[in-house]
Amino acid sequence: MASITKREIVSELSEQTGVIQATVAELVDAFIDLVGKKLAEGNDVTFRTFGTFEVRVSKSKVGRNPNVPGSQVRIPDRCTVKFKPGRELKQAVAALPPETITASA
Repeated sequence: MASITKREIVSELSEQTGVIQATVAELVDAFIDLVGKKLAEGNDVTFRTFGTFEVRVSKSKVGRNPNVPGSQVRIPDRCTVKFKPGRELKQAVAALPPETITASA
């Protein structure tokens, strides 16, 4: 399966809605900025039927460089974004035939 770019999404949304691509691109950018801002404030962002973006703390750990045996580096706690898919998204993905995914991998 191929990756879908923002440009392709903007083009398809423009065709579906009849809104010019420049306007759709501005809306998509504003949407991405807003979601990023809300996540940066520590909020979860939920889209019913699609899923939830959650801010979580990854605990500190010890990292090792395989090129320098014996060296250890402490990696501090940090915030990360996790995605939890919604029920409809899970069902849509589960309905995909596995051979379509493994054939392109």
